[in-house]
Amino acid sequence: MLLMAIPIGVLIGLALGALGGGGSILTVPALVYVLGLDPAAATTSSLIIVGLTALIAVIPHARAHRVRFGAGLMFGALGAAGSFAGAALSQSLPATTLLIAFAGLMLVVATLMLRRALAHRPSGGPPFDPTAEPMITLRPFSCACPRVAKVVVTATAVGLITGFFGVGGGFVLVPALVLALGFPMPTAVGTSLLVIAVNSATALVARLSHGSTDLDWRLIGVFTLAAIAGSLVGGRVAGAVDPRRLTITFAVLLILVAIYTAARSFGLIG
Repeated sequence: MLLMAIPIGVLIGLALGALGGGGSILTVPALVYVLGLDPAAATTSSLIIVGLTALIAVIPHARAHRVRFGAGLMFGALGAAGSFAGAALSQSLPATTLLIAFAGLMLVVATLMLRRALAHRPSGGPPFDPTAEPMITLRPFSCACPRVAKVVVTATAVGLITGFFGVGGGFVLVPALVLALGFPMPTAVGTSLLVIAVNSATALVARLSHGSTDLDWRLIGVFTLAAIAGSLVGGRVAGAVDPRRLTITFAVLLILVAIYTAARSFGLIG
């Protein structure tokens, strides 16, 4: 089982490093269906693996100036409450309901991403950076309230999904940064990794506070090291590939995972 964790970890690290998401989606099913962990241990282990991998994967993106640290840390802080709420809510709903909702959300996001990529329209101006200028000032008082609301809602939603599904949230965060906040795709990928690391740590604390789970630390260690190696390669891929191709690749990955998740949920495949 430890040997199987190496190639799987590398592949998931590649996805996480190149796309800023996707890897976190695939970690839980890989741990459950390939490596034989029970769902509770898999979701908790996933947060550790994805969080640590994302933290290391930030490095090559930061060197290439594709990480907005102010925005990333702000998103992580705002998503903390959502992470705790999501962890609590996940225990009150049937697993099938959660997985069906998960699949539906991925299909919606993938559709929006494909529409944007295929339209291939240049942006009308410089990308919006929520930390580039103050959104609220006291003297004189001013409030860019629509911008404030957009940032708070997006960050909270990502944190909620991280705690709810036990994933890093990059599959929602990258489209949110691209579609709602106007980040270019490479910057959204790099910044999302920082937010994933923060959200994963918060969600891990929330899950552990709801009860202890027996974890296979050897498996987690091997899986994490393999994923980190893959993520560093993935970071190089992100800088070499056209952003439009990255967007389409990300959307196709979401669709495939959504179809598989839905099929498993409805019992169409074993």
